[in-house]
Amino acid sequence: MNNGKPNWWSRPSSTPEAARIPAPSPSGEGDGDFPLPAPQPPTAPEPPTATAPAGPEAIAPAGAAGTDPEAVAPSVVLTKGEPQDREPAQEQDRAPATEAAPAPQEQPQAAARPLHAPDEYRTPPYGEPGPWAPAPPVQRPPSPVPPQQGPVPPQAHPQHQPHPQGPAPWGQYDPWGVGGPAFPPPPAKRSRKGLAVAGALVFALITGVIGGGIGAYVERNGGLTAVELPQAAAEDTGRAPDSVAGIAASALPGVVTLHVKGSGSSGTGTGFVLDTRGHILTNNHVVDGARSSADISVTFSSGETARAKLVGKDTGYDLAVVQVTGVSGLKALPLGNSDNVRVGDPVVAIGAPFDLSNTVTSGIISAKERPITAGGEKGDGSDISYVDALQTDAPINPGNSGGPLLDSKARVIGINSAIRAAGGSGDGEGEGASQPGSIGLGFAIPINQGKRVAEELISTGKATHPVIGVSLDMQYNGDGARVGEKGKDGTASVTPGGPAARAGLRSGDVITEVDGQRVHNGEELIVKIRAHRPGDRLELTLRRDGKELTKTLTLGSSQGT
Repeated sequence: MNNGKPNWWSRPSSTPEAARIPAPSPSGEGDGDFPLPAPQPPTAPEPPTATAPAGPEAIAPAGAAGTDPEAVAPSVVLTKGEPQDREPAQEQDRAPATEAAPAPQEQPQAAARPLHAPDEYRTPPYGEPGPWAPAPPVQRPPSPVPPQQGPVPPQAHPQHQPHPQGPAPWGQYDPWGVGGPAFPPPPAKRSRKGLAVAGALVFALITGVIGGGIGAYVERNGGLTAVELPQAAAEDTGRAPDSVAGIAASALPGVVTLHVKGSGSSGTGTGFVLDTRGHILTNNHVVDGARSSADISVTFSSGETARAKLVGKDTGYDLAVVQVTGVSGLKALPLGNSDNVRVGDPVVAIGAPFDLSNTVTSGIISAKERPITAGGEKGDGSDISYVDALQTDAPINPGNSGGPLLDSKARVIGINSAIRAAGGSGDGEGEGASQPGSIGLGFAIPINQGKRVAEELISTGKATHPVIGVSLDMQYNGDGARVGEKGKDGTASVTPGGPAARAGLRSGDVITEVDGQRVHNGEELIVKIRAHRPGDRLELTLRRDGKELTKTLTLGSSQGT
């Protein structure tokens, strides 16, 4: 230790070289280890001496005024013939510096005098660093080396560079300097709370937009998926036989639709099969316009169509029978008994209203023995029908004529024939009506009457009518049916030898009851009589000269038209 400075140990130099190093001043003057001579003014160049030329053996001073004494070592001038005991490694390290800074050849100068005498031990900061005393490394982060164009000449010693202007990411560590640029402060960390708040706001915005879009879509379309409504599973389609569906399923195969063309007009009606021979019962006014079999077409519920011929018809009963041939699988509808029907019994009507085939309606029996008349378009009374009808509220419309009226056991109890329309003044389908639709007043010919007439038409082509043998005064306005004073063409009003004459009826008698049922006019008396068969016995109640009498007679027969 010398004046507080450490002694740096290094390998000593060889004896010849150490002999030339001057010893330090014993007085110890000055702060340095060796005395420094005063700077000398520049002198004129001297002629070249025996100094070795610039080359690998001579090294120019690398230090300059203001340079760091740690970075630059003093140059050593070697004379020619001086022994070189430096190690090969030191000579190799100095060789590139000679090449990087060659001495000028044109004007040789005297070798510069070193500022300090050579240090025997080469201790820093004035001597070269010894091989066993490396200087502390400079601590700086590795930085990418920019690409260089061409080979870069190696340098003997790194030159000290001034600090760059502006802030640097890393400060240069100088182990011998006092102070220096400190390491830059670490970058300020972003607040995690702020990031969380920003993320929450962004998330809320996105979810709000998505939720609003989904809500609008659901409001407009009713959901996010296709609409699927609840529905009952498949089940047995069978129905009770006495239900409307059961009755319709049983009866439809035996119901037909008739299309008639003739006399410049056409019409549509309904009929039903009577037997397997192809006989079909319908209304007379349905087929009245046909002149031949080519004018009548029959369509079954299955869609099969066939031509039909007219077997017989009767205007007074408004019934007719047609027949089809060559059709297999015919189903005849069973016939019921209209005398067993009671008011309120359920009924089902089948027909083709307004040419809508296989239409099924239902209702009840509203009344029995309704005396109605239909027809009368010819004006002479020959086409008037007198029916002691069953009244029903089952909807019946034009096109239902001739169709069956069925009871709860799918049996035919009547033939649908007439309706009363709103605003109409007569009976029949739309006669005198301003609204020819059903208003719940439909009338059907009792099947008991229809069965007898159908049997006669199939057997003889004609139907017989029961008669009492009197001419009635149809202009009588009193209560009851009055026997006229004279008959047609001036003949007697009571047919001689007829049923009425044999029972003792006279001209001017007023008949008020038939078998205990009240009659109010001549039409009702005809209806009541035609509801019976020829040969039936009737009990009549009448008024004569203010007295009430009772007469019994047997119905006669007349040929229908």
